[in-house]
Amino acid sequence: MALDGQVDQTMSRRAMKAELLDAETERELALAWRDHRDQAALHRLINAYMRLAISVAARFRRYGAPMNDLIQEAGLGLMKAADKFDPDRGVRFSTYAVWWIRAGVQDYVMRNWSMVRTGSTSSQKALFFNMKRVQAKLEREAQGRGETLDNHQLRARIAQEIGVPLADVEMMEGRLAGTDFSLNATQSSEDEGREWIDALEDDSAQAEEMVADAHDAAQLRRWLGVAMDALSSRERYIVQERKLIEEPRTLESLGEELGLSKERVRQLEASAFAKMRKSLEAQSREVHEFFV
Repeated sequence: MALDGQVDQTMSRRAMKAELLDAETERELALAWRDHRDQAALHRLINAYMRLAISVAARFRRYGAPMNDLIQEAGLGLMKAADKFDPDRGVRFSTYAVWWIRAGVQDYVMRNWSMVRTGSTSSQKALFFNMKRVQAKLEREAQGRGETLDNHQLRARIAQEIGVPLADVEMMEGRLAGTDFSLNATQSSEDEGREWIDALEDDSAQAEEMVADAHDAAQLRRWLGVAMDALSSRERYIVQERKLIEEPRTLESLGEELGLSKERVRQLEASAFAKMRKSLEAQSREVHEFFV
């Protein structure tokens, strides 16, 4: 941690000593990079505005991320801004770059704030970075009016103030309410306390369901076997080649093999299916009548 702080201070001192660019010099450097991919011009432009990147990064220290990482992300945002900047639009580079720097740092903070993805939409970002501030402001204003806001009213006003759906406010409130916990943590301080993961419901099939499924599958296979036995050898072959193999054959290929027209093969297939359906219905009816 001490080393991180030392690196942070070194980078800050170096950035503060960098040159200050006037508008004309800034434009010349931006044009040299855009039109000629002049690496020296890019390096000079980035160094001149690294103090801006560090300043933006410092605003996000309260979220717990290491300052050096924040500066690195801010620097990446600065480079993206330099790559996309159009000097012909008459805007200063600092005005354009600050958006890219802030966006890069915000994305980093949200990615690393929790192991669970907090969100990436514009409304979720707005809530993550502004909800507590807006909530405190609304509570102060309500207190000044002698008004007491319940939780629902407060969430509704936060949503209105920031301009996001109420559901997003409720979701973000839950995410910001606590930190991550390991499912392997014990539920008590005892040495052999049960882990939280042991309390999760098992979604896999239970023994009773597995037995029932196996019984039904075996019964269906028996019914299909009886239905197939009722077919002629040619009908059975057509059904097998059309429905019971991984890559079903076409009517045309079967017709060429059997010396039949494509239409005749289709008729035999339809006839076979009708026979099988009748057999399956009869067998299922017999089972139903047996148990009634």
